[in-house]
Amino acid sequence: MSLLDIFKKKRPKENLPLDLSWMKVDMHSHLIPGIDDGAQTMEDSLELIKRLKGWGLQKLIMTPHIMSEFYKNTPEIIQGGLEALRKAVAKEGIDIQLEAAAEYYLDELFYDKILKKEPLLTLGDNMILVETGFMNKTHILEDTLFRLETAGYKPIYAHPERYLYLHQNPSLLESLAERNIYFQLNLLSLTGYYSKPVKKFAEKLIDMQLVKLVGTDCHNQRYLDALENLPNERYYEKLMSLPLVNSSL
Repeated sequence: MSLLDIFKKKRPKENLPLDLSWMKVDMHSHLIPGIDDGAQTMEDSLELIKRLKGWGLQKLIMTPHIMSEFYKNTPEIIQGGLEALRKAVAKEGIDIQLEAAAEYYLDELFYDKILKKEPLLTLGDNMILVETGFMNKTHILEDTLFRLETAGYKPIYAHPERYLYLHQNPSLLESLAERNIYFQLNLLSLTGYYSKPVKKFAEKLIDMQLVKLVGTDCHNQRYLDALENLPNERYYEKLMSLPLVNSSL
């Protein structure tokens, strides 16, 4: 083997430790046990919270799914789960703030909730986390966002890097950006956890400085195992340099 061959060899990635203290607040997770596809038991929840606390997070705002066909959660169910989790966390002596909102699936039933002025769970005073299907754009996307704004809410567009319809529609991306819709990036997207196209689009959103919030979207230990690779990603420092609003929540 020549000296040139040695230098051509890829150096192994340095395993940098994960530190999320710069975020202060994780505003997207599924840690209330047994009410959606996230943590299923109180023991699961406590282990996940301990791990997140160990990475320097000070507050977790949990966002269970509200999805008419699958997760028929209500503010009462979510608040009840939050209180039970707070008691368990206090008993374990884990020093971390816990709050809850919701991740609303943007469909006709959610649209009706807005029209009927039903109480909605918010992050902070007025932010609403909404998601859509990954493949196809719903025909009521823009109108629902408009209705939320008219009702005094600030829409947060959950993990837009995962929506393939947005990858294929630059004019929609431009329109949402012009309306100052808050884009929330999943940290895992930068690791390639979801797919290479998702990672590439996440990097594009960072380059365009469209990302206003970041979240773990943690569901289970597998998510956190993958998240440990984040410090080795080249866009990680670019993400941290953005004027994110997590710490204000």
